[in-house]
Amino acid sequence: MPTDNRVSTVLARRLGGELLRLRDAAGLTQPQAAQVLSATAAKVAKMERGWVPFRDPDIVALCKLYGETDESAVAGLLALAKLDRERRKAKGWWQQMHLVGNLGEYIAMEQVATRIRTWQLALVPGLLQTPEYIRALGVTSNWSHPDEIEVLVTSRVKRQARLWGEQPLEFHAVVWEAALRQQIGSPEVMRGQLNHLAEMARLPHVHVQVLPFRAGGHHGASGSFNIVSFAEQGALDVAYAETAAAKVWVEGSEGNEAFSRAFARVSRLSLSPHDSVNLIDSISKGM
Repeated sequence: MPTDNRVSTVLARRLGGELLRLRDAAGLTQPQAAQVLSATAAKVAKMERGWVPFRDPDIVALCKLYGETDESAVAGLLALAKLDRERRKAKGWWQQMHLVGNLGEYIAMEQVATRIRTWQLALVPGLLQTPEYIRALGVTSNWSHPDEIEVLVTSRVKRQARLWGEQPLEFHAVVWEAALRQQIGSPEVMRGQLNHLAEMARLPHVHVQVLPFRAGGHHGASGSFNIVSFAEQGALDVAYAETAAAKVWVEGSEGNEAFSRAFARVSRLSLSPHDSVNLIDSISKGM
């Protein structure tokens, strides 16, 4: 199992895919690319698949070989490589916890993101959940040991720290009304969760909208998803969705645009942030 830097990351795969596109457009082979790097074709293959961190001189040399003369495009690739190296070197708290599947990679990206948009069909967004709500979710999931629930609570609460500090994460959540009316835990747990959601929605960098039942059919019925954005030039958005069978990353610009359009549509159908808070308060009082 690869460790340390020898892992394939989302950002490196995006960068490697762009270099592969440039190489194909130039009509060159991996051995030819390897020659300019004084490396092996195997190394070029690993780079294009995102298995190794990228050195700036290698990126510059490959862009020159491939005929990429757009300085802004090259600068974007260098910025993306820098972001990936920083993510790989980060000694985040999530590395010390037992996390399933790609969740560790997602959290690492979340830590360096500047904005997240999330569409949720069935649950309150994780970054806005209370510990009691999280525990109730763990119980309903029939996890085998209470310690597993506490790991989830601890990790999620730590993630919520991104919403505070000098440069807080910009967070825009659109939540279907069903997620607010579905009782998770006791009525007291749910009231506490809704009150916390309304309180967080009043922060200037947290935007919460509710898609009401009366909106009718909508474009978000296929499932929940997150769109993660970064400040660095060339770091395109990454869409993340979980299904019953797998965790899905969408890294290409065309796929990301589809998620962005879907998010914009459900956002337009939703209540304004002010009216959303009023509805949340109303549901809480009725619990």
